[in-house]
Amino acid sequence: MQNNQRTPCENPLWPCAMTGAVACLSGFEDLAVVVHGSSGCYFYPASLVGVPIHGTFLVENEIIFGTESRLAEVIRELDGRYARIAVVNTCVPAIMGEDIGDLAGDGQILVVDSPGFLGDLEAGYRRALDTIAPEVDPHAAGVNIDGICRTDPFCRGNAIEARRLLNLGGAAVAATFCLDRYAATRRAAPFTVGTNPDLASGVGTWYGSLLGLDAVGETFERLAASVDGVDSRPVAEEIAWADARLRKACEKYLRKFDPPRVAIAAGDAYAAFAADLLDRYLGADIACVAVRNGPGTGNDAFIHTTDFSTIREMIRDAEPDLILGSSYERAIAPGAAFVGLTPPLRGRFLLSSRALIGIEGALRLMDGVLNACANRNRRPESEGTDRF
Repeated sequence: MQNNQRTPCENPLWPCAMTGAVACLSGFEDLAVVVHGSSGCYFYPASLVGVPIHGTFLVENEIIFGTESRLAEVIRELDGRYARIAVVNTCVPAIMGEDIGDLAGDGQILVVDSPGFLGDLEAGYRRALDTIAPEVDPHAAGVNIDGICRTDPFCRGNAIEARRLLNLGGAAVAATFCLDRYAATRRAAPFTVGTNPDLASGVGTWYGSLLGLDAVGETFERLAASVDGVDSRPVAEEIAWADARLRKACEKYLRKFDPPRVAIAAGDAYAAFAADLLDRYLGADIACVAVRNGPGTGNDAFIHTTDFSTIREMIRDAEPDLILGSSYERAIAPGAAFVGLTPPLRGRFLLSSRALIGIEGALRLMDGVLNACANRNRRPESEGTDRF
């Protein structure tokens, strides 16, 4: 296993801990998020989370003489407009050692010390959740959903698909981490299912993942055995229906074309899901997998790296027919078919709520793969990859 990484703050391929904290907190619609740092620290997460956040926009004299008055000014401007205010500390105030913990005295202000140098996105996401400290109500009805993250292009679609599946199986939805109101964190249910195991919340008892058809079936079997009113049969029937559709479509593709040679770059859980789906239904040759975080699944064949030169070398050596990843990987091999799996996804309009999890997610990913590969196989060799 290779690990060739730069400090997360310096790396464009995977957001740092500060951005992870913002991604977690900005999922609560009644919580104001203040990035306590420079304009650069503000604009990067603001460009990813897709909802309004706030910043102190520190300048030189405030860094020299102290940042507390500027932070207090921003908090006063937001007071009364939100249920609570969350302040995310960035690298410069953290290095200065300013103590802003006193702000959290009345419970209306949450202080999340999550400078970029703390680690990667997952580290910051968990630091923010630890600060929120969700409370489990043993009598709360329903099942929690976790793993939802505002930087994920599948954020809203995953939440919708998770809620649909729970309703199909007869389960109510309790709290959603993190796409909910802050009050929901005070009455979480004892049971939890996940959309992305890399971002498991640790709230309640984990009953499994919804990422992949097998995982969905196993999770609902466990829920049905423990949660009153949950019936796994409607979900199992839909899984069988989806499996048949996938097999039929892939068999049709393989009558015309060879299985694709594939390069994958994403977070650990998403990469493992995509590799399994392509191998199972298309017999794809998974040439290389570059994982930005982890290790989570512990797959020794995955290369854990956020070094762009390493990823470029991997993809060029693999000569893939298909790339699943971000705009960075797409640029390395523009002649390959491409399906977006992780941010950034530039040059594309992404308006619909697309799922990656559950039944709809598996179908959506595979129809994207089949269409992209078929289009590549049909076009003349001299043509480049279409822009979206």
